[in-house]
Amino acid sequence: MISLKNRNEIGKMRRAGRLVGRVLKMLENIIEPGISTGRLNALAEEECRRNGALPVFRNYPHPRGGRAFPAAICTSLNEEVVHGIPGSRLLKEGDIISIDFGVILDGFAGDAAITVPVGQVDSRVRKLITTTEESLMRGIEQAQAGRRLGGVSQAIQEHAEKNCFSVVRDFVGHGIGRDMHEQPPVPNYGKRDRGPVLKEGMTIAIEPMLNIGSYQVYTRSDEWTVVTRDGSWSAHFEHSIAITAGEPEILTLR
Repeated sequence: MISLKNRNEIGKMRRAGRLVGRVLKMLENIIEPGISTGRLNALAEEECRRNGALPVFRNYPHPRGGRAFPAAICTSLNEEVVHGIPGSRLLKEGDIISIDFGVILDGFAGDAAITVPVGQVDSRVRKLITTTEESLMRGIEQAQAGRRLGGVSQAIQEHAEKNCFSVVRDFVGHGIGRDMHEQPPVPNYGKRDRGPVLKEGMTIAIEPMLNIGSYQVYTRSDEWTVVTRDGSWSAHFEHSIAITAGEPEILTLR
């Protein structure tokens, strides 16, 4: 069931989203060769404590009954698509890193992701990052009351494939509110006339994942880290948004 939020509830989601955006901006600004993914995670956790927020990814249940996720952020490098686990790994010049971060604050969730180059990266990789963020914004533009969710999906897929990148099928966006993951699922591929009609008060997280090569992926033996099957590099961007009577509101701006 898709839940609609009232003005007060969206206000609380706005607070959670602003915190997510601030933390992601802070992490983006300190990314450089030599910093560890574990250090990035520690800083995110510190900001949660400082602001009275719950880092919702920590101890998040595994969807198939495996071990819970052990950290506050997901850190996915290069060929890793999503759900990378932070630790002792050091970032190197030329890497790219996706950081996915979510909180619960005052009973409501915020969720967003960015992909950041580490120093100088190959021009094709930089194009991947740019196109992924552009695809997210194309999708958000379509997220207006009265339209179908498929319009969001189609806009993302069209922009990605026009730029010769593939769209991951196995992982999609989602509704968001009191819980991190709510109805409806938000695919990054599809047809404009499919899916539920968007209504004022709906809140969703849109998160395209684009690959340089094939869209096929698999999960590593750590039970969480998703990687491209062909080893090509991947980028990921996400915003939580609210459907309004007019333009969609981005709740997680950096």
